[in-house]
Amino acid sequence: MPADRTTHPEPVRYERRGAVALVTMDRPEYRNAQNSAMTYALDRAFYRAADDDEVKVVVLAGAGQHFCAGHDIGTPERDAHLPFERRAGLWWDHSDKPGAESRFARESEVYLGMCRRWRELPKPVIASVQGACVAGGLMLAWVCDLIVASEDAFFADPVVRMGIPGVEYFAHPWAMPPRIAKEFLYTGDRMSARRAYEVGMVNRVVPREELAQHTLALAERVARMPRMGLALTKRAVNQAEDLQGLHAGLDSVFGLHHLAHAHNAETSADSLGGMDVRAMKEAGR
Repeated sequence: MPADRTTHPEPVRYERRGAVALVTMDRPEYRNAQNSAMTYALDRAFYRAADDDEVKVVVLAGAGQHFCAGHDIGTPERDAHLPFERRAGLWWDHSDKPGAESRFARESEVYLGMCRRWRELPKPVIASVQGACVAGGLMLAWVCDLIVASEDAFFADPVVRMGIPGVEYFAHPWAMPPRIAKEFLYTGDRMSARRAYEVGMVNRVVPREELAQHTLALAERVARMPRMGLALTKRAVNQAEDLQGLHAGLDSVFGLHHLAHAHNAETSADSLGGMDVRAMKEAGR
């Protein structure tokens, strides 16, 4: 049965401003850490935007000081063990399965599967990024067509500290040049918004106080284009990325990602290599 989420507010807000749908992650007290409830709420919001004929462009934002600090690996609302309705694939329920079977089934659904489907939403999606965009937050930004970042935004994928080769949606060598991607992963260091712009991962960098206004203005400009033209152009560029190996590369590294989890489970405290939020912060100092 799906998880009971009636005791918690909806973790994603949806509103429409003219031809633009604004989808806002709303767990600011946890830096918008991505639990399953949020992932499925995002999925519902993107479906709503896709179904609304008045919507031509979608903006993805995060409430509070940060866009998204990654997967939820330690908040009181962590729900990775709970069953949810499967929407992105045909893998079975993970919640009553052991070991690698459970993790592979869940992450095939909520990470790789969801991200692939959101990338194919036939309307342009613009990420509005402030503060932290870390690990699982990168996946959310990278499935968007454009990224507008505030000057205080930073990007990082520190999961190599867990012995894991990057976050599940491994678009790193397509989001940035391969040598930059290697440095980004090997060090786990933060990449500033300005540096992300220089390497082509971000479209625009704006003052923090102008982020929402600037992103909405860009979305409204894009929305003046014909709907079908936007949809076909998005598909054309996505297909070019796939011809450059993105789709197959994601499958390949997803397998390596789960090999790393299994190795950790055999050789250390758990599938995360004994790392929690505090340990990850200390390792990065």
